[in-house]
Amino acid sequence: MAKDAPPRWDRRMQQRLTRGEAAALGELYDRFAALVHSQAHRMLDDEDAADQVTREVFGYVWENPGAYDPKHGSMRSWVARLTHRQSVQRLRGTHGGAGSAEADEGAEELEHRVLKATAAARADYIVASMPASLRAALELAYVQRRDYRQTAADLGVTGDEARRRLRLGLQLLSTANIRPSADSAPPGYGPTP
Repeated sequence: MAKDAPPRWDRRMQQRLTRGEAAALGELYDRFAALVHSQAHRMLDDEDAADQVTREVFGYVWENPGAYDPKHGSMRSWVARLTHRQSVQRLRGTHGGAGSAEADEGAEELEHRVLKATAAARADYIVASMPASLRAALELAYVQRRDYRQTAADLGVTGDEARRRLRLGLQLLSTANIRPSADSAPPGYGPTP
């Protein structure tokens, strides 16, 4: 997983992209392509569509670097929001129905997929936004399958501290399935204009 980008890095990257530095786009791609592709693939469940969304997202970033606003979060979260929007647009664009009953059933299935994908995107946003200490504890426990004692040893903390970090990280992640109000949603996760 890429390290959190400091705000200064975000501003410099935006300036370099605005000047048209191709090397800046390459650096941004190297840092965030895996995030974009995995998020798009999770939402679309289609490798080719995820490749296309990845190209579209980085194309948009290249053509519109001024659209990034540091007040709304890091460049990483902006790229993730762009990926989410583009994936949802692709989902909605590929599901059209011919008959009325089929259209209603297709629309219901589509809405379910969009809600599921949105929850996954919120979970990605939450993980990217949480403190590194919580993220590291969750990664050790749930990705590398360590128990809390092994997690504590790997992190160099007490067992109680490891449990506290895991509990807090899981509490934060549990909010991903709650439909946020317009006021509490991260920027870009509300309805698209």
